[in-house]
Amino acid sequence: MRLWSISPGYLDARGLVALWREALLAQKVLMGLTRGYARHPQLERFRRTSDPVLYIGTYLYYVYLEGRRRSYDFNLSKIVRYDPGLPRVPVTSGQVRYEFQHLLDKLRARDPARYEALKGEADVKVHPLFYVVEGDVEPWERVKAFG
Repeated sequence: MRLWSISPGYLDARGLVALWREALLAQKVLMGLTRGYARHPQLERFRRTSDPVLYIGTYLYYVYLEGRRRSYDFNLSKIVRYDPGLPRVPVTSGQVRYEFQHLLDKLRARDPARYEALKGEADVKVHPLFYVVEGDVEPWERVKAFG
């Protein structure tokens, strides 16, 4: 499960569809409707909010908007609750850099043209639910080396 902190606009088609599905699964987990992934570290930042289901729903809403922008058939009714006016959640600058590098690593193999277009990106945008604070990679991240 990867719930990206970076803007869903950076994702290729495969990545955006996977994000939609994984965030829907995360919504079920946070609602207590499935036992799988219950301890997944990516869910920690949602659990720390005042209303984890509302926050994951709002996260999903922005993924839905990106899908709609690309004419994808994501179903808005699958989102239990959302509120674009929610206070945003902090994410560290180190996490943003790590995730962007992680995405570039994936794109190098599966979408070389997108990789070439993004590899020089200097000011990485984050998912609209988040705002950037200075810091290292988030403690919940399972860091891996890129190849």
